[in-house]
Amino acid sequence: MPNREAPQASPPDTPRAPPLTGIKVLDMTRIMAGPWCTQNLADLGADVYKIERPGSGDDTRGWGPPNLMDAQGRRTQESAYYLAANRNKKSIALDIANPEGAQALRDLARHCDIFVENFKVGGLAKYGLDYAALREINPRLIYCSITGFGQDGPYAGKPGYDFVIQAMGGLMSITGERDDLPGGGPQKAGNAASDLMAGMYAGTAILAALHERARSGQGQHIDISMLDCQVAALGVQNFNYFLSGDVPRREGNAHVNLSPYQVFATADGYIVLGVGNDGQYQKFCRAVGRHDLAVDPRYQTNTSRVIHKPELIPELERLFLTRDRATWRRLLDDAGVPVGVINDVAQVHADPQVIERGLKFTLPHPIVGSVPQVRSPMRLSGSPVSYRNAAPLLGVDTQDILTRVLGYDGARIAALMAPPVAQESSS
Repeated sequence: MPNREAPQASPPDTPRAPPLTGIKVLDMTRIMAGPWCTQNLADLGADVYKIERPGSGDDTRGWGPPNLMDAQGRRTQESAYYLAANRNKKSIALDIANPEGAQALRDLARHCDIFVENFKVGGLAKYGLDYAALREINPRLIYCSITGFGQDGPYAGKPGYDFVIQAMGGLMSITGERDDLPGGGPQKAGNAASDLMAGMYAGTAILAALHERARSGQGQHIDISMLDCQVAALGVQNFNYFLSGDVPRREGNAHVNLSPYQVFATADGYIVLGVGNDGQYQKFCRAVGRHDLAVDPRYQTNTSRVIHKPELIPELERLFLTRDRATWRRLLDDAGVPVGVINDVAQVHADPQVIERGLKFTLPHPIVGSVPQVRSPMRLSGSPVSYRNAAPLLGVDTQDILTRVLGYDGARIAALMAPPVAQESSS
């Protein structure tokens, strides 16, 4: 057998290129689910070409205030919403309703590994930008469609928005205070949970398809439904229903399967107590000086504590009101019992752990000098994520990409950047 020398490993202190370096992504998404997916790919090193409508761009550019303000105090087109999901991308302004614009996208697709879109089902076919058309010119292309309800089924043609999906997918039925308590009733999550979950699932599926392509040499179509993602993300609540037949209801800040695992009022504010097993419960009882609660047979196991919540929780509510939250946090931290205070967003970014981990940082921006960012939670020791640019200005990279990648001349590019005609709305 031939003598094959083992590859030489890089020194442990020499970072390698980001994992997706050299991978090119054609990004035809807007709002949040698709841009969140492609921003993660961009953070991992992919070249992401974000396609935007000339003159207006991604819908979220107008979803302010707040917006970046220029040196004269004027509101710019760069909204917080847009800045949050478009880092590390290149913006190309093209009108796909213009046949030359659609052709430019087909030309770009020949050079790309991944195509991500969130148009209504079938919306790109009339432009020759559907999977069947692009597969003919690039069989290795991984094509990901993100829609509200998927590529088939009775709702396939309906538009999908986060709020609607949170409702239809069950999240709002288990979020909020109990109906029999003040403030009871369904609540949406405090952020676009369904959008973000769909974006994360889409990114995972794309990376899996990229890995599979290394074996088969073939691309494929990925069908991501926001509703599918939200139903899957119900997690244990699905199985609580499957096994018991009982429909999960809103529990406020309490956990349906663990106890004590909820918010408690203290003498000067609120804390979260997260007792996850029987050992932690015993530590908790010792730390708070309640031996009686440790030996009471009703509370010996998590199962019995869940059954006897109506007796246990009032005892703990009275107990926590006797001291301030700093005291309780110190006692429980020292005992190894999961506990935390409830931070608002300002307090989150002032937290010493968040500061030490460097979650907030800045990137240069052509209008205001620099803009704040939140560091990616994906921390790879050998090939870390990269931060190259803040969310781009509309169309700022059109000429560079079309010239460098496609070899278009200036006149052709100018014609492509003419004001657009009406375009199919996204999902």
